[in-house]
Amino acid sequence: MDRSYAAENDAERQRLKAFVARLSDADMAHPLGPHWTISIGLAHLAFWDRLWLAKFDEWERVGAVTMPAADLSLARAINDGMLTWWRTISPLQARHEVIAAAEEVDSKAERLPAPLIDAILSVRPRTLIRATHRREHLDDMERALGG
Repeated sequence: MDRSYAAENDAERQRLKAFVARLSDADMAHPLGPHWTISIGLAHLAFWDRLWLAKFDEWERVGAVTMPAADLSLARAINDGMLTWWRTISPLQARHEVIAAAEEVDSKAERLPAPLIDAILSVRPRTLIRATHRREHLDDMERALGG
């Protein structure tokens, strides 16, 4: 069983912590595309980490991984549906929650039983390798801030 994802998750979580630590409130309001800000991007990351944390808990309880086929249009619809709520989250709360969610999901991902890890990695590795999602958004946020 391959647990190399844990080191990758740790590295991107540390990058996330460093990024969040240097953000000002003005940075948090900086546009990230036509409808998002940096704050919304962080709330988005926290939301998806929390969602997968809940799925990890469920799969551990039932002892099996059940995952529908990847559907990007559904993910976009979920993100669009969450925008109104994400806009209400204060910069302070977004900073806190993105780190707390990353720490919890990464910790859970490391402690999953080997058969579940193997099953997740065989079906949709991105679910377990949270670093992939973080990296994509951190790259976008750093570019948006000119860094």
